[in-house]
Amino acid sequence: MRILIVDDDTVDRQIVKRALHLGSMTYELVEAQTVDEGLALFDKKDFDLVLIDFRMPGKDGIELVIAIRDGYPDCRSAIVMMSNSEDEQVALDAIRAGAQDFILKTEITASRLRRSILHAQTRFELEKQLQESYAKVKQLAERDALTGLANRHLFDESLKFTIANNRRADYKVALLLIDLDNFKYVNDNFGHDVGDLLLQRVVKRIHACLRGSELFARLGGDEFAISLGNLSSELEASRVAQRILLVLETPFEIKGRSFTSGASIGIALHPDNGENAEELVKHADIAMYRAKKKGKNQACFFEEEMQQQFASRYEIEQELRQAIDNHRFSLTYQPVYSALSHELGGYEVFLQWHDAGGLRSPEEFLPIAEESKLILQLGRWLIERAMRQQVRWAKEHNHRAFMSINLSPVQLSDRGLTPLLQELLPRYGAEASQFIFEVSELALNGLHPEVRKNIDALRALGCKVALGDFGAGLSSIANLRDYPFDLIKIERSFLPGPHSSEQDRALFASVVKMIQALNIETVVVGTESVEQVELCCQLGVNQLQGHFFAKAETAQYIENNYLLRNFNPDTDKPHEGLS
Repeated sequence: MRILIVDDDTVDRQIVKRALHLGSMTYELVEAQTVDEGLALFDKKDFDLVLIDFRMPGKDGIELVIAIRDGYPDCRSAIVMMSNSEDEQVALDAIRAGAQDFILKTEITASRLRRSILHAQTRFELEKQLQESYAKVKQLAERDALTGLANRHLFDESLKFTIANNRRADYKVALLLIDLDNFKYVNDNFGHDVGDLLLQRVVKRIHACLRGSELFARLGGDEFAISLGNLSSELEASRVAQRILLVLETPFEIKGRSFTSGASIGIALHPDNGENAEELVKHADIAMYRAKKKGKNQACFFEEEMQQQFASRYEIEQELRQAIDNHRFSLTYQPVYSALSHELGGYEVFLQWHDAGGLRSPEEFLPIAEESKLILQLGRWLIERAMRQQVRWAKEHNHRAFMSINLSPVQLSDRGLTPLLQELLPRYGAEASQFIFEVSELALNGLHPEVRKNIDALRALGCKVALGDFGAGLSSIANLRDYPFDLIKIERSFLPGPHSSEQDRALFASVVKMIQALNIETVVVGTESVEQVELCCQLGVNQLQGHFFAKAETAQYIENNYLLRNFNPDTDKPHEGLS
């Protein structure tokens, strides 16, 4: 038996040790004089018994009992409190705190101590059995036996609690009711054992779509519910619904057969669609019925306007996935010029999506690509394609131009970004210094731990990092100080136009000078007039980009009009005819 004695009195510890010895007990004894020493020993070893003195300097024995019971919930140690005080309240406090027995120090003898230890161990084992029995009963009362999910009772009570808390915060609560499509057919034709396996597989896939903080419940049969709290908008609920529909598209292989199980999902929001749990459930049920009526494997919001937004975003995401699979993307390149010499220095790369109706607007699909994380797949393709193009122009046309590539917040948080570049740069024989990765301030404001790591890793590879859209309204001077940028791209709305005031011009000039004082190169985006170009040149801006020089064009156009003839930006007018 391993025993820990925690007592600041050396004489009292000797009395306990003598009693243990006379009791003919086989034990390993460890001593501590303070609560902190006792806890330190408890961290290192498991003890069968802890003998604790009630009164010690600093923290007392009750505090040690509480610390053990709260800090080590799985420990198997029985605890006996010792004291010179005959106050019954001390004994009661010790038992309430978690000790199994109490013994007066004046009563410590071999037989009395042995009896107290046996009582404490027996009581401790009974307490553990009672706790385990309670846990099993609670599991049966609150959990679904087949799936392990919360049952209807637990879900109803939790939803009420979540809604009550939400009244004190400026957030939304979403309720998703999920009904599996065609589950009855599987049960009736292949048996309940197959149906049960299908339910378990479905639950496992849906779990992968959740953040972990949601409550996921089986309400009965093939009906499930998910509550999502602390939502800033309904878009977060729509994302979860989309992921669920997507993961259920892949057939389930069960006992040598293939089964497809879609879902009809109804979504209601608090406080938009109901003030209490009953109203929210009723409206989510109506939305689920609407989803079934539309042809199943659908998700519907209770409100028609939200439903239209959801349907549109879901349709675009599905089309986006198909476009990626069918290679319907291409790149265009907008020239960037030296403000001093007007020589072509490089290009900013843009993504184009082609479909039957023509080009899709980036404003339409890029936010959805970002939310669905499809931007990672698109971004990797763009980086590789731009790198191949840069190397090809350098070899075939002796055109060593840089490529400026935008990184979204999701890409900048991607752990696979640096390994991708470490693979591609040597594969194509590309120079890292010829690639500029442009990040937005939105990515920096996200505070994702990978963001700074990726920025530092890009620069360690030899690539350059630019801060884009500076002056668009989110700009923070602290970002210029805290992050190692090589270039700052000043946003077009900051550039004075023909009707701008002297104050606007002075502000623009001050920003340029501030960036120059930090020894960071400046790129002005959106130059469209001779006056703007002249102003930038007077201020010593490094690079210019905009329709005054050229719009974004295909690689073939760049080759035909820039590389296969000696293009002079001062005499040729590639910008003529642009709106």
